[in-house]
Amino acid sequence: MCDTPTIFDRILAGEIPCHRLYENEHVLAFLDVSPLSPGHALIIPKERKVFLHELSDDSAAAIGRALPKVARAVLAATGAEHYNVLQNNGTPAHQAVFHVHFHIIPKLKDAGLGIQWMSGSLEDGEALAESIRGHLVQ
Repeated sequence: MCDTPTIFDRILAGEIPCHRLYENEHVLAFLDVSPLSPGHALIIPKERKVFLHELSDDSAAAIGRALPKVARAVLAATGAEHYNVLQNNGTPAHQAVFHVHFHIIPKLKDAGLGIQWMSGSLEDGEALAESIRGHLVQ
């Protein structure tokens, strides 16, 4: 992890203002200043980690509780019926701010997230599933 504070560190420290939507001891939700659509919100843990898999159970659980709560509020406020939840890990996966964060992006007409899904086919699924199960930490 880089020691240079991210924009999210600076928001959490109060150095940069934000439009706060929701906050508790573990998470902060606020409006994205470069939204893909009206109501585009970010949810960040107060725990500073780059990758989702590095988060403590407490921070991960708090994000899990905040996501549907904030999504319901964004939908009600914007009138959107559809939305994307996006979370990227690492530069090749399009992560631009190296602090875990989730986007809630309402889909309003042509505004919102546009993606191209390049699906393949599952090869040797049982062997892969067995390997993943073997790496699960209880």
